[in-house]
Amino acid sequence: MDEIYATLTALLPGKRKQTPSGWISFNAVCCHHRGETQDDRGRGGVLPNSNGGWSYHCFNCSFKAGWTPGNLLSNNTKQLFRWLGLSETDVSKLGLVALKLRDNTAPNKRILNFELAEKELPEGTLSIRKWIEQLDQLDSEGQEQLLQVITYINDRGFDPLGELSYWTPSSGYADRVVIPFFSDRKIVGSTARKIRDGKPKYLTDSQPGYVFNLDHQTWERQYVIVSEGQFDALAVDGVAIGHNDPNEVQCARINSLDKEVIVVPDRDRPGAKLIRAALEHGWSVSLPPWGDDVKDVADAMKRYGQLYTLFTILHYRETNEIKIQLLKKKLESLDD
Repeated sequence: MDEIYATLTALLPGKRKQTPSGWISFNAVCCHHRGETQDDRGRGGVLPNSNGGWSYHCFNCSFKAGWTPGNLLSNNTKQLFRWLGLSETDVSKLGLVALKLRDNTAPNKRILNFELAEKELPEGTLSIRKWIEQLDQLDSEGQEQLLQVITYINDRGFDPLGELSYWTPSSGYADRVVIPFFSDRKIVGSTARKIRDGKPKYLTDSQPGYVFNLDHQTWERQYVIVSEGQFDALAVDGVAIGHNDPNEVQCARINSLDKEVIVVPDRDRPGAKLIRAALEHGWSVSLPPWGDDVKDVADAMKRYGQLYTLFTILHYRETNEIKIQLLKKKLESLDD
């Protein structure tokens, strides 16, 4: 019997029973922590599975948790252990046990440690800071185009001299701000965002499984905020998946951070797909009551500033599965 499951069964309430289908049922320990009525009908249950893991489900408040060998402990699973009476120190120790098991699991090592190929940025791309330092190398038209890009970045509430603000006068890119994609301090792709109306809005070179700004998610952080676009991620120093339907590798890399994941989707119908992924992985979801014309995190940062945007994301984060389903339906009901 593995240490994680042994710890779980040792902490389960004494009054419990085994069902014919294999469930260990008992009074759920999660309900009153989630604002629901305390369970007294044995509606919590743990079910061991064939791959050496287990799942917990509350049929009263719909809270779910579990663990499978090769995975880290999810935030819900850590919370379950806390509610069962395990100290914060011992929860951390179990997290290390799961980490060691994951490192010894070949498929997960392949997923989490895969190498991204180093790539070149579009021809002539330099940081905006460097372009300003060598402004005399641009003709009057190039200087005007650079000024327009700087103005666009500034108007969106970002620093034009920031480490991810790049530009090139090359054909097809002069009216775009270039954002490089870094992984392990090397450039592995980029996206170039048009600064005025027109299509395509983005010219993107990205590799499967890449998660933008993952390197900035340092160990001492409690949360990781997941959004769709790179500007959204830069607004709150979170991560971006570049679209609204994360793949298996992206989800595994986000989960490997071992933090509470808070998904903040764009406020449109496609944003419901990102909430679907949140439900599948037990992630939190936040849809703060920003203005009707505030579509995403970057818009909120421009309107309210970074501090207030972060505060509202944390304050309005939702962990209850039923309420997250309602948020998903809310986005699905929006007009295209």
